Amino acid sequence: MAAAGHGGDMIDETVTEIADMQTHSSSVVAVKAAEALRSLTDETYPTVEEYLIAVEQNSDALRRANRSHASLQTTQREIVRTLESADLGSVDEAKAKTEEVIEDVVARVQAAKERAAERAVDYLDDGATVLTHDYSSTVLEAFERAVDDGATLEVYCTEARPRYLGRKMVRTLAKMDGIDAHLLVDGAAGEVLPACDQVVVGMDCIVDDRLYNRVGTYPIAATAADMGVPIRVVGGEDKVVDGAFAFENEFRPASEVMLEPADGFVVENPAYDATPTRLLDAAITDVTVHEF
Repeated sequence: MAAAGHGGDMIDETVTEIADMQTHSSSVVAVKAAEALRSLTDETYPTVEEYLIAVEQNSDALRRANRSHASLQTTQREIVRTLESADLGSVDEAKAKTEEVIEDVVARVQAAKERAAERAVDYLDDGATVLTHDYSSTVLEAFERAVDDGATLEVYCTEARPRYLGRKMVRTLAKMDGIDAHLLVDGAAGEVLPACDQVVVGMDCIVDDRLYNRVGTYPIAATAADMGVPIRVVGGEDKVVDGAFAFENEFRPASEVMLEPADGFVVENPAYDATPTRLLDAAITDVTVHEF
């Protein structure tokens, strides 16, 4: 439930954007959600208690927009928890503390993404052929850093159906000097994998022995493992979580798969799948490289 006024409008828009997957990268989602909460500091509240209630309610709405994004869940809970535990003597103090914690969260998410991308560059050799799936701002930054360092790469991007997020990825890559970009349907990954040196994808999160990422990752990883092609995932260390985080898959509208009525059958449209980490070679984060 968003607060009334301009701040509430911004949060409502961000909730819709997250729910509709208009923003694809999980780290970008976390930053946008944190920035949306900042809009509450423009509103008027009679007491600290009412302000904190508004923060908690709006944070809950943002979290519910996508329960599967580990970064979104952890950063929003951190903001609320920090405010609730602070010694706040006035609404102005509460707003100032909100600005402070949001700035810290955003800076940390962005820095983690940059460090993970920088670490991943060590695995992107000049002349390498890489397959990637979906859209990851961290993977994208790693490619950009690699070509800025003088590497040339051939990159195959799967469409990542049914939302076609891979199309956004390949359009962005095609604008980079040093990258020869290709687009292919998800089911054709096995056709080009023998020519690939590795698979590089982002990650929504790793919980215990499962990588949760955009649907289609698991079959690519399984095929790559069968062919002996290394698969590496890249993302912030905060996405590597233990069993305390309960991943909830999202089942999206059938209309994303087909516009015609489903007569006599059910259209299934899961947003994510679970890849056993035993199929992965490594998870590259801002802190370390987890080898499997």
